[in-house]
Amino acid sequence: MIKYYRTMDHQIHEISEPMEGAWISLIHPTAAELAKIATEYKIDIDDLRAPLDEEERSHIEVEEGYTLIIVDVPTTEERKEKEYFVTIPCGIILTEKVIITVCLMDTAVLTDFRDGRVRNFWTFKRTRFILQILYRNASLYLQYLRVIDKKSDSVEKQLHISTKNQELIELLELEKSLVYFSTSLRSNELVLEKLLKIEKIKQYPEDEELLDDVIIENKQAIEMADIYSNILSGTMDAYASVISNNLNIVMKVLAVITIVMSIPTMIASFWGMNVPVPMADSPYGFVILVVISLILTIVGGYILGKKNMF
Repeated sequence: MIKYYRTMDHQIHEISEPMEGAWISLIHPTAAELAKIATEYKIDIDDLRAPLDEEERSHIEVEEGYTLIIVDVPTTEERKEKEYFVTIPCGIILTEKVIITVCLMDTAVLTDFRDGRVRNFWTFKRTRFILQILYRNASLYLQYLRVIDKKSDSVEKQLHISTKNQELIELLELEKSLVYFSTSLRSNELVLEKLLKIEKIKQYPEDEELLDDVIIENKQAIEMADIYSNILSGTMDAYASVISNNLNIVMKVLAVITIVMSIPTMIASFWGMNVPVPMADSPYGFVILVVISLILTIVGGYILGKKNMF
């Protein structure tokens, strides 16, 4: 899908055809759409396809007539009615006339610009627009990291009383997301460092502060991802032991109940034998045996309870 946008009158507008200073958004484009953009702006079609490969890593390539920037952006995907956090590559191609973004799916990073939720951005100020995309991307990582932290806290509360593996599996998925985030953020950091050295991307004095903010925001996201990952890893090890201990407690209680309930079963077995037994001819024999069984059961339960077996 190809969409053309341009900022006018302090607002973003969708336009019917490309013009100088426009932003061209490609969301899961078809082969025909890629070929059209490649021909029109003289871009190597392989560079347009690169961000559509989920395994593509963050990097910058300076070609004749354009610059390709690929960064990892955070997003969510739904599997088995549950939301998981992943990263996908997003390409930013800077040409002499327009900016082109290429992505496998619609992400919050670009949606915020299209919906006008980002203030003071202009599509014709291409360098600043790129920095604003990168800043929004780093901010979105921080936002998702806070969500992951809250989810891990919620799962931890369930683990206190759990004897199942489901909660541990959820924590494992969150830890995998943190690993993806940490790896992607470090790759993005290399892109930012290289961005400072590329002469083709004009550096304006008014953008220096924004670039510093992008670098700081990205470093903060890296630190948060590392901290949460270390905490979650330690938590998983601890709660694996907790789940095992909870299971042992359940098994101990069941074993104690089995021992206590075996007392009346044993007495009933003795008096159920087809041989002469005491009180066989007594009309109160059955009641006496029931009372004796209850007393012995209560005594056995009391003794085991005093030893903290329950």
